[in-house]
Amino acid sequence: MSSADAPAKPPAINYVAGFLLVGLAWGLTTPFIRRAAKDHSPPAHPLLDRDDVKASWLKSKIYGAFFAVVDLLRNPRYAVPLLINLTGSVWFFLLIGQAELSLTVPIVNTLAFLFTVLGDWWVDRKVISRDTWIGMVLSLCGIALCVHSKST
Repeated sequence: MSSADAPAKPPAINYVAGFLLVGLAWGLTTPFIRRAAKDHSPPAHPLLDRDDVKASWLKSKIYGAFFAVVDLLRNPRYAVPLLINLTGSVWFFLLIGQAELSLTVPIVNTLAFLFTVLGDWWVDRKVISRDTWIGMVLSLCGIALCVHSKST
């Protein structure tokens, strides 16, 4: 097969956009998911008040966990960010099929970290400490070094 027959590689901007989308989907949604789960107070379920369920430790834990999950998934404040987060996972698996694995994983995870820090600031008004800023800059420098070493 000649080089003319080889499939064309997508432009680098496609990979950059993919990395950013996955990092956003994973990182920025995490604080929203955590906040929704923390603030959620599920309604009482009559099944949990039955005597046979109260008498069994196992039944009460299984039913309690089931209703907690169902109640969270029915809450749009939890379900929408979770859906976006899971969509990011689909994009990630599409990316690793095309981009170099040794670059994709550290880039996406670092971007997810950066967007999680920014999301914490946005959702909970957490102050970003000087050390965290330094860590974010060093993380970006690490990505730049990895990309530069792979391109040369």
